Amino acid sequence: MIHCKELNKDFETKKEMFSELVKNRDVIIAQKKSIKKEVDCNVLISPVIVRDKKDVSIKEDIIPDVNLDQLKVIVIINTTNYLDGHGDVHIPGIWNKTLRENKMLMHLQEHEMEFDKIIADGKELKAYVKNYTWAELGYSYEGVTEGLTFESTILRKRNPFMLNQYANGWVKNHSVGMYYVKMDFAINDEDNPNEFEAWNKYYPEIANKEDADEKGYFWYVLEAKLIEGSAVPLGSNPVTPTLENELENQPEKSTEEIIIEPSNDTRKGIDYEYLIQNLKLKK
Repeated sequence: MIHCKELNKDFETKKEMFSELVKNRDVIIAQKKSIKKEVDCNVLISPVIVRDKKDVSIKEDIIPDVNLDQLKVIVIINTTNYLDGHGDVHIPGIWNKTLRENKMLMHLQEHEMEFDKIIADGKELKAYVKNYTWAELGYSYEGVTEGLTFESTILRKRNPFMLNQYANGWVKNHSVGMYYVKMDFAINDEDNPNEFEAWNKYYPEIANKEDADEKGYFWYVLEAKLIEGSAVPLGSNPVTPTLENELENQPEKSTEEIIIEPSNDTRKGIDYEYLIQNLKLKK
């Protein structure tokens, strides 16, 4: 039996499942567009290719838990050309329009739109897309991806918890909060020519092809309205790491030590004149 998540139904064969998906295509797309999509979940499509430490350029030095006023981080919120745990593939260019139009983006903690869950926004947040090789993001897939990138300055007075999480290197995954605008359906089945044409067009760029082969179909998203990007414990797209942590405004440790030299004086009580004369700064 084959279970179809979108239809919440089991099928004897993929052919039967594909037929039902095509019949219900418009309804499923309408449902996907109607809700804010938060691309994180507690079950992932198991990646066949795991992180390759030899090719990683990510900084992984653990930063001590120090009393920082602020911390700058560069994080990947989303990557294109990856079949995620929702069965969706984001196509390069998906963020172009929304980044031009939306000036109210937020970097959040676990998609919580609450004041105490904001990590960065406004002048503390810069959002853009950039091409990365998969190796640059810690994976051995071939080809490139378009990464939705946030440069955020985290203020301790605003979110001390997440500042410490990032400072200690504990944030490994991110997730995007969005609404789908333009999307469609691809099937690896010649009996559905339109969907099969889409499969042949987008499948070659998918990084985790083994997952696409096993599933036999995917929803490809051409445009989405970006609302926020979040730090999450686990994402349906795991190729969303923290790239850099940069310490800012760390109080400098004093290089001076106050030393009082010992005295042979056996007089009782405190000799203030002696203390003043023998107080030295060692540099």
